[in-house]
Amino acid sequence: MRLTSFTDFGLRMLMRMAADPSRAISTAELAEALGLSRNHLAKIIQHLARAGLIETRRGGGGGAVLARPASEIRLGQVIRLLEEGQPLVECFGADGGACSIDTRCRLKARLRSAEAAFLTDLDRSTLADIALPPLPKNLVVSQ
Repeated sequence: MRLTSFTDFGLRMLMRMAADPSRAISTAELAEALGLSRNHLAKIIQHLARAGLIETRRGGGGGAVLARPASEIRLGQVIRLLEEGQPLVECFGADGGACSIDTRCRLKARLRSAEAAFLTDLDRSTLADIALPPLPKNLVVSQ
């Protein structure tokens, strides 16, 4: 299974935030740490905020923080959210795709089962399990 870059960067961002959950991290800081444009990161932040996984704060000392403890955020939940609308294969899409063997396909059920097992396994782990170790205070992040 291959995850989209949207999900990949969303997970990296959450891992970074989980490393220091009490501190709001600015979009600029996250963008620099992840090597992303601020615009791309803003889309990920909006998606996670709408889902209630993070909160955003404006103004001085503002930024993004986890909305609940990292130990309560299941990895499978995060991936389902970020991969929403990105079917594993075309025939899993809302419109069913343009598969010419759909009615005779024996692969579809196996792929659904594998995808479910993948997400179930990830549901056994939380964001706290994969949080990045905090950066030393004297280390400056740059790319």
